[in-house]
Amino acid sequence: MDSLENKTIAVLMGGLSKEREVSMTTGTEVLNALLRQGLKAVKVEVGRDVAARLAELKPDIAFIALHGTFGEDGAIQGLLECMRIPYTGSGVLGSTLAYNKVATKRILTVEGIPTPRYAVFYKGRFDGAPCPLPLPVVVKPSDQGSSIGVSVVRKESEWKPALNMAFEISEEALVEEFIDGKLLAIGMNEDNPMPIVHIRPKSGFYDYEAKYTSGKTEYECPAQLTAKQVEACNRVARKVYRVLRGRGFPRVDVILSTEGTPYVLEMNTIPGMTPLSLLPMAAKQSGLEFDALVREITRSARLDIPEESTA
Repeated sequence: MDSLENKTIAVLMGGLSKEREVSMTTGTEVLNALLRQGLKAVKVEVGRDVAARLAELKPDIAFIALHGTFGEDGAIQGLLECMRIPYTGSGVLGSTLAYNKVATKRILTVEGIPTPRYAVFYKGRFDGAPCPLPLPVVVKPSDQGSSIGVSVVRKESEWKPALNMAFEISEEALVEEFIDGKLLAIGMNEDNPMPIVHIRPKSGFYDYEAKYTSGKTEYECPAQLTAKQVEACNRVARKVYRVLRGRGFPRVDVILSTEGTPYVLEMNTIPGMTPLSLLPMAAKQSGLEFDALVREITRSARLDIPEESTA
């Protein structure tokens, strides 16, 4: 999208997931940034009537500011493909692959990309077996964001409660080896890594509260890393972007181990755009202020599926 002037931009926010509140904050920040630039942006609070709302509005572009189920998992992307409305973020397949943590892990493993060792458990099929990996481990729902339902298991008595909490949210639970090291976020401008953010939660764990409560986490951007460490992280981020079919401005999260290996956790296809979010922090260090970042993300909107010939 070379020019955004005279185009109607629907900012999709809210949605149906547990991350609705965060999405409303992201969407409001995006909407205000577009309006400050004199662009024709319209708030669309997403519910089950979203198809009818979009059919009535007839936007030229959809800026997806949704998080979680029906927002990042390929569902809204599929609807927008059917309606032929160009949208921001990854396409249908890329969104689906990156959103499901188990699918992501399997692809990373096949591609030889470093990622923590893992096991998968399914709701209704857990027989009370002990944790198959040495403690500590991280237990998380396979299809949820914002650290919702995630816990660190440091002793055996925490194992079953952690799985049960994950199963309250998802049918599938991912259990990962806990890697001791630096938690890093690598924002991407297409396949070009931005300055790396080092995340230092004061509690020692980057949970929902640490992510969205001011003062709970310290951030360092650019991260204080050696040139060799930066190159290793950027190299793996580019590969993740390719194999998970990234598009636009996603974020790759890694743990840089004490030995210097960047272990990939996931790729977030629709990073938050809240005042505490990591992508705007990295973009600012690369010379993109918030409003300019929002404009560039909007300009990256496109469709994945070519229109079938009517001949």
